[in-house]
Amino acid sequence: MLRTVVLGASTGLGRCIGLGLAARGGRVALLARSKDKLDDAAHEAGHGAVAIACDAADEGSCRAGIEAAAAALGGIDSLIYAAGIGPLARVEQAGAAVWRRAFDVNVLGATLATAAALPHLRESKGKAIYLSTIGSSYTPPWPGLAVYQVTKAALDRLVEAWRAEHPSVGFTRLTLGDCAGGEGDAMTHFASAWDPDVAGEMGQKWVERALLTGSLIDVEHLVEIVDGLVRAGASVNVPSVTVTPRPPSD
Repeated sequence: MLRTVVLGASTGLGRCIGLGLAARGGRVALLARSKDKLDDAAHEAGHGAVAIACDAADEGSCRAGIEAAAAALGGIDSLIYAAGIGPLARVEQAGAAVWRRAFDVNVLGATLATAAALPHLRESKGKAIYLSTIGSSYTPPWPGLAVYQVTKAALDRLVEAWRAEHPSVGFTRLTLGDCAGGEGDAMTHFASAWDPDVAGEMGQKWVERALLTGSLIDVEHLVEIVDGLVRAGASVNVPSVTVTPRPPSD
């Protein structure tokens, strides 16, 4: 039975992935800062899922959370880093605090979690998967999302650095286009703190520049892809997977 740790599992895609892997027979540890939401997610997941409060950007909390997950699961076969924040701000108005928080969550947390999980992943010849965005490398910059896309570009390079230094572990960058979330706490909170006026202005630009098409990846199909990645044999190396929504048919 595969043992997977999902960080950023209290809401959004991380929660969907954690619940989806559990439904497919995996043992999952769900980690995030919100213990109440994690407890609800673990109860919904069943199959021995465990909820562990963890701030990925805090080194002590991250290490303790990963060790608690490894103890509960009896080891770690896969680490999935789904934590991420996407502040909306004109690039000249994004202050130091906004940049620092985004780097803390989107980049620092990823490397701290990986470092903590590394001994377990090396023992199991396991895998680490990091959710990224097409806006970091495949599309032109999206106005208003500079902080998010720049930090995700840094994450992309970070994944390559880990792969170069630790080839016995499979490191995968999972690059996503727009994806539908689930219901309730499984809905994405990505835009929950956005200023509506700025969002309206930037959204119009995204449509004008054909960045926002209205097509969405079905989250269940995303979970199928993640499940395939964690189940892939140790002899398989999958450096990068890109998943975008299929355009609507005419």
